[in-house]
Amino acid sequence: MPKVDEAASRMYPTVPRVGVAGVVISEGCVLLIRRGREPMVGRWSVPGGVLELGETMAAGVRRELVEETGLRVTPMAVLTAIDRIDVDEHGRVRYQYVVVDWLCGLEAGQGMEAVVSGDDAMDARWVRRKDLLLAEYDLAEVTLDVIEKAFEYVEELSR
Repeated sequence: MPKVDEAASRMYPTVPRVGVAGVVISEGCVLLIRRGREPMVGRWSVPGGVLELGETMAAGVRRELVEETGLRVTPMAVLTAIDRIDVDEHGRVRYQYVVVDWLCGLEAGQGMEAVVSGDDAMDARWVRRKDLLLAEYDLAEVTLDVIEKAFEYVEELSR
């Protein structure tokens, strides 16, 4: 059976797809990846991807983080759910995802230095909170909002 191009099969969907993303905060930094595939190829974001059939959201977040960053994480809490809709020049929906963003913690024995880019990530790195607005990252406003919510949640937990 020929291999299906997953990225191409997600274009112009007939129904929205469910995505999961993991926001990992450690030592005042957040984990970011630079996307290697559409949608948003070349853009910085939090790691994540499409939920597989039969997979729980927590399992999907764990799988995606290992695939994209090499890190094992524990999903701790749902931060928010967002719509990601990309429309082409003719007004047709090119991509549509409902993305559930999770706050995740590094599993025991996982250090920040263990991060590597893999799977569909061109790069993966820890970014200090104060550096998130640098032009280099050009993060979408919705991504910045989710990251800020995660930092606030972590601060609340540490009180």
